[in-house]
Amino acid sequence: MQPVKIVIRDMPSSPALEDHIRRKVEKLTQFYDRINSIHVAIEIPQKHKRQGKLFRVRLDLMVPGKELVVNKKLDEDVYVAIRDAFAALIRQLESYARIRRGDVKNHEGENLGYVSKLFPDEGYGFIQSVDGDEFYFSIANVSFPTYEQLMIGDMVQFIGASGSEGKQAHRVTKEKKTNLVEELK
Repeated sequence: MQPVKIVIRDMPSSPALEDHIRRKVEKLTQFYDRINSIHVAIEIPQKHKRQGKLFRVRLDLMVPGKELVVNKKLDEDVYVAIRDAFAALIRQLESYARIRRGDVKNHEGENLGYVSKLFPDEGYGFIQSVDGDEFYFSIANVSFPTYEQLMIGDMVQFIGASGSEGKQAHRVTKEKKTNLVEELK
């Protein structure tokens, strides 16, 4: 692993603080040993004295093919902010390592699109994917919310498959707070 870059802004640096950060970085190799580099930034973002000093910790970790970032871990104690930031980074690193080992299923057929047609009486509809393909789905293919709660223009995520009747959408899930028709108005 390349050396750790530590940046401390708006406060005096101390050897004890830097040593504490370096020990936290060394522990990261227990979770994934192919870490390319890490950048640690600690600062006091606000200059107001009313609320006391809150320390913000930002961690940028480079691993093969990905950058893992933890930002905005605020606390009045710099050591607690560092602990919380590294705990969040460890969770991301463990998840990344599981995916790299193949322990997690990666649905390669996941697509994004919007509901283009609905036939409520018949219990089916069509999704227009971002690629321009049209996928059929039925009431049985809707995971969340229920079929009755879907509206034309709702952004959805789904797994596309080719069937004997054409392209079909499975595990249709509505994206949060997004309706294409309402956004265009």
